[in-house]
Amino acid sequence: MSPASGIIVRVNGLSKRYGDSWAVRGIDFNVYQGEILVLLGPSGCGKSTTLRMLAGLERPDGGAIYLKEKAIVHTEKKLCLASEKRNMGMVFQSFAIWPHLTVQQHVTFPLEVRGVSKKDISRKAKDALAFVNLSGLEARLATQLSGGQQQRLALARALVYEPDVLLLDEPLSNLDAKLREQMRVELKKLQEQLGTTLIFVTHDQVEAMTLAHRIALMKDGRFEQIGTPAELYDKPASPFVQSFLGTTLAFAAEHTPAADGPYLKLRDGYKLRPQAALFDGIQSGSPVLVTVRPNDLQPILDKSKPDDNEIEAVVQSIIYLGDCYEIAMAACGCEFSLQYPSLPPSKNQKVILRVNQKAIKVWPV
Repeated sequence: MSPASGIIVRVNGLSKRYGDSWAVRGIDFNVYQGEILVLLGPSGCGKSTTLRMLAGLERPDGGAIYLKEKAIVHTEKKLCLASEKRNMGMVFQSFAIWPHLTVQQHVTFPLEVRGVSKKDISRKAKDALAFVNLSGLEARLATQLSGGQQQRLALARALVYEPDVLLLDEPLSNLDAKLREQMRVELKKLQEQLGTTLIFVTHDQVEAMTLAHRIALMKDGRFEQIGTPAELYDKPASPFVQSFLGTTLAFAAEHTPAADGPYLKLRDGYKLRPQAALFDGIQSGSPVLVTVRPNDLQPILDKSKPDDNEIEAVVQSIIYLGDCYEIAMAACGCEFSLQYPSLPPSKNQKVILRVNQKAIKVWPV
């Protein structure tokens, strides 16, 4: 569910080709007023190309883009507005900081080129720097700022002219892990205060889950699924979606009929009996892929033989993490790790794991 009902950006059939290769393949999506839409996916999936077409830095080969229901790109009509006419702000991965300008000059520059009055420039610059906690640093050269301060300066420069939409292309990737986590919180708080619409590109699933109202997960220039973080995590539309968000265990299996109801026959003969609806559309006897998450496996102590919805795993290694133990295991041709809060089993020991029946997902091969 988006924070507001009004559509501010509408994209229809957007495509981009480089030579014989399609970077983006006819995608459709809407962005709602006041939401953070995160374009997520692996390198080369088309997310940054999509953002650059929205910004006017790349010319699409097909499709249309509407901002507030006004066409800013329409390839059939040969319409493609210049970047400066789209009222969209952009923050780059590198921040694009100019070494010869002060903090104040960075923020006033976008207003000066738009012909804003000196009185309004002073007020808007002051407000923008206050929003990102850079007040008092106006006279400092931008290169004398820390990495986090430079990132906030890039935000202030993009926000100062009050764009309809703010576009961010992996803006946190150049920061160290601790600062990145801090900036995620600050960016989310800033967006909530201003109500700005954000389209945010990242390949980091934690970043996406932390920031997004909705996630658009891309693969090979197309959308695999668009929805809230909870929808993508709990109800993935494909094995790719499930594997990209969080850790996923995948087992080869066979849909096997039986007098007491069909089951999934795993390697080594283990039987899983998921909810009956998961067999819909899957032909009896056909190979399938079974996926679960590590937290859906519950170790059972003092048991030597698995029953239905249980598998046997062998402990490969044990790592002490202070507050818990991380146990590497292998079962049914799959290697994975579980966390134990107390003293774990020994290396090479066999452990029975109960699989949460409700968490099992079945995909046709």
